[in-house]
Amino acid sequence: MDLFSNLALGFATAGTPENLFFCLIGVLLGTLIGVLPGIGATATIAMLLPITFQLEPVSSLIMLAGIYYGAQYGGSTTAILINMPGESSSAVTAIDGYQMARKGRAGAALAIAALGSFFAGTVSTFLVAIFAPPLTAIALQFGSAEYFSLMIVGLVSSIALAHGSVVKALAMVALGLLLGLVGTDIYTGTPRFTLGIREYADGLNFVALAVGVFGVAEILRNLEGESTRTVLMAKVTGLLPSRQEFKEMIAPVIRGTAIGSALGILPGGGAILASFASYTVEKRMSKTPGEFGKGAVAGVAGPESANNAGAQTSFIPLLTLGIPANPVMALMIGAMIIQGIVPGPNVATEQPALFWGIIASMWIGNLMLVILNLPLIGLWVKLLTVPYYVLFPVIMAFCSIGVYSVNANVYDLYAVAFFGLIGYVLAKLRCEPAPLLLGFVLGPLLEENLRRAMILSRGDPTTFVTRPISAILLAIAAAVLIVVFLPSVKKKREEVFVEET
Repeated sequence: MDLFSNLALGFATAGTPENLFFCLIGVLLGTLIGVLPGIGATATIAMLLPITFQLEPVSSLIMLAGIYYGAQYGGSTTAILINMPGESSSAVTAIDGYQMARKGRAGAALAIAALGSFFAGTVSTFLVAIFAPPLTAIALQFGSAEYFSLMIVGLVSSIALAHGSVVKALAMVALGLLLGLVGTDIYTGTPRFTLGIREYADGLNFVALAVGVFGVAEILRNLEGESTRTVLMAKVTGLLPSRQEFKEMIAPVIRGTAIGSALGILPGGGAILASFASYTVEKRMSKTPGEFGKGAVAGVAGPESANNAGAQTSFIPLLTLGIPANPVMALMIGAMIIQGIVPGPNVATEQPALFWGIIASMWIGNLMLVILNLPLIGLWVKLLTVPYYVLFPVIMAFCSIGVYSVNANVYDLYAVAFFGLIGYVLAKLRCEPAPLLLGFVLGPLLEENLRRAMILSRGDPTTFVTRPISAILLAIAAAVLIVVFLPSVKKKREEVFVEET
């Protein structure tokens, strides 16, 4: 009964007019940025973080969550219509979705993607509701040593699931950890690495770093690679799949939901990994694998269900442990900190309305998406014709005003420009910024738990290996790191990265 009473509390919280409005705004913005290739959910949420400072905590988090899973929907529209995925997780959808569109079945492909995503979102939302409370109860038993080891696992996993060079991913995590050290020492009160600038005594502004590395850098990359986009068709008709197509999509949707729900929890980008894994599974299980790449229904239904399920279940480690599973979840933690909320298992017990309100809003948001997305396809098609050079000045002005409004500190604008250039250079060097952001977010928490554990153990470092849970977590981290450094694994990672870029 506790589950149903908690869900009732969640729906009562998410169902208020104010929260329904912000949920609607979130899913519409998410769909919009998913439709416009090159912006992405991470960059958009980074740009909108300053706005959340003026909102109620639950409203701001509901809106940001809506942007994230809304982008998964929107990314499939461009993948199907112009063979250009708006989101990385929609890249697989483009293979068969675009071929369906060329055969005159664009409407059916979009409907299959929407229905599959809604089913996956519904199932994964209930999985979050079911597994979050027991995981929260377990997390409440964690001490400083266990939290330190858990964060090590998260950082190592982000390295394992990043693309390209392992050494570069490791360097990005180290850089993020170093940037997280800037500010005042938590125990001695001594400023460190501030370069004598008192505005940095409280540390680097998370919003400025996120907007710079993801927002500004992404704009610079898109301006460099701006090209003409040709929409396949101006009018999409036949928005319902045929009876045969509906039969063909059922099993892939169920399998994709299961795969996405499991892989979404993993740090580093579960939604992306889930969509690729789903496509591979569907192709291997198909009786007609030759149809894949030529407009196979399973090639659209499976990956779309998987990436949406992965997007939803990535909230599990965020809500239960306070550990981000991907860059978007790291930004969500930043939004919680801005609101004065300490991420972690105490959120469920101290602010149950917020905890369950976010979970309930996921189902409401998915329902909004499936109702609104198909009728608005004509609008999204028209937006695809807007040149990027027209959009970027507005985006830049919006970012600058938002970042400055948080602290009214001009140094934050300098930080945005600086980290924007850093992010652009890192992109040219083929270094993923996601591990950097995870390192920056987890760095202060990692240090705090390390030092607290050492104080409680009277300086005995063996406390991390003598406590069973901590020792198991460190062993998992070591095993993952050894695996990713294996020559065969390193070679495969770099081959995949080259193909994607």
